[in-house]
Amino acid sequence: MNDSPINRSAVNHSDDSRAGSAADDVPSPAHRRPDGVSDATVEALGKLSEALETVEQARGHLYAFHQLTGGADLKLGTAVEALRDAGHRDQADLVEREILGRNVIPGHWTFQVVESYNATYYQPFTEVEQRVRGELADGRDHLFEAEMKEARRTHGHPDHTAGP
Repeated sequence: MNDSPINRSAVNHSDDSRAGSAADDVPSPAHRRPDGVSDATVEALGKLSEALETVEQARGHLYAFHQLTGGADLKLGTAVEALRDAGHRDQADLVEREILGRNVIPGHWTFQVVESYNATYYQPFTEVEQRVRGELADGRDHLFEAEMKEARRTHGHPDHTAGP
């Protein structure tokens, strides 16, 4: 028995005349499993997709780090000016010399960290994920989730339709 939450028989659309639902209330072809694709393959592609989604979140956090650090540096410039205006030239000079415009890691500002992440990890990851999906599922995305939706939705209910 398969431990997958997807019940293949529950999402087989060879007969779209299910009682109580409109014949056109089926997932789009882009969200239907191609012939010959196994449950194990759909599950593996789901795990690959989930990993990519986690990378997307990490990338978002990296952009947040980039923007927050850049914003802090701009605020720091204002603080340097305020220290000078308040008559604290030595302290302003210290902050300006030691922290303002400083690299976050040796040789890198945050934009360079983002660029390196994108080129070294993110772009190759997305390219490989697309290639694997292309080779194993005709490039179809989110098959695992689409089948889960189909297995869990209430057919015929207006808020449980297959598509938009």
